[in-house]
Amino acid sequence: MKKLFYKLCILLPVFVFCLLTTNYCYVKYYYWSNAEAIDAKLLFTQDSLENCSDVLYYAESSNATAANNDTCLQSISQMIDSLSPLKVNSVDHGAIHARTFLQLIKNLKSDSKVKTIIVTLNSRSFGSPWINSHLETNIAQANVMYEPNLPIFKRIKLSFNGYDNKSIQLRDQDLEKDWSSVKLNVPESFPYKTVRQWDNAMANGTYLLPNGEWDMPKITLACHYIKTYAFPIDVNTNPRIQDFDEIVSIAKQKNLKLIFHLLAENMQYADSLVGKELVNIMHQNKQLLIERYHKHGVTVVNSFELVNGLDFIDQNWTTEHYNQTGRLALAENVLKYLK
Repeated sequence: MKKLFYKLCILLPVFVFCLLTTNYCYVKYYYWSNAEAIDAKLLFTQDSLENCSDVLYYAESSNATAANNDTCLQSISQMIDSLSPLKVNSVDHGAIHARTFLQLIKNLKSDSKVKTIIVTLNSRSFGSPWINSHLETNIAQANVMYEPNLPIFKRIKLSFNGYDNKSIQLRDQDLEKDWSSVKLNVPESFPYKTVRQWDNAMANGTYLLPNGEWDMPKITLACHYIKTYAFPIDVNTNPRIQDFDEIVSIAKQKNLKLIFHLLAENMQYADSLVGKELVNIMHQNKQLLIERYHKHGVTVVNSFELVNGLDFIDQNWTTEHYNQTGRLALAENVLKYLK
């Protein structure tokens, strides 16, 4: 036993030295290029902002997307910054979700100037189409780079595919399984109990043109609203619930004021295209999220129905992209909770 102990005493410092040397060389020569190659540059953005910001606003594309005819191109966070005495900066990137925000927040330094974080709470991100998105493998890969580990450990994890790297075919299978089997929270009298049943019915000539032909653009959009928003949130299994719960825990550990910004959805179009059953499901999910995080002591800014249908940039798709009128409405709503 003594010989083994002595060997360990000799080998351990050698191992640590080799590990740190390898890590140093990797960071010096490869780390930054690897991060750029997989579009994982948000950690560098955060590092550059956390000592000159009172507030960091974590968001996906909702923050900075502007309409072609906007005269003001400011993002939501820039509008908040211009209206607030606090210095507000953003850490944002298209298509990311709470798992990315979580890893980035874990990296905030203990001596950071940041005292408040605002995290977009996108209800659409809790649905199967986003959870099983074809972009998820790329997002999961980038998230490895955001983990608070030694860079060389991240490189090893990426090399051995230590992240969610399902094939597109498997993701599509999981999505179809959810659409075909998950029961919706609808009245007993409502004939469609799953997304697949509802979508098939809507696609079967629900809207007609004056000449009697099917109005395919309107039917397609209505079907997309069903497939995007008709889902129940299972708090025990939904990965976004797990991510946001952990964000709450990390914020408490770091003594950060946490604000969740519940983004606006196009409720007017959901109602006019599909009807009250879909609106009710969307309201159920909204209420679940607000109540859950209020109980955790989090400030939830409710912008869910704040934006007029015509102020959404994408009129033929479901996104949280707003013109300048919509972005300003959201910024002013958040500002109430920063004063």
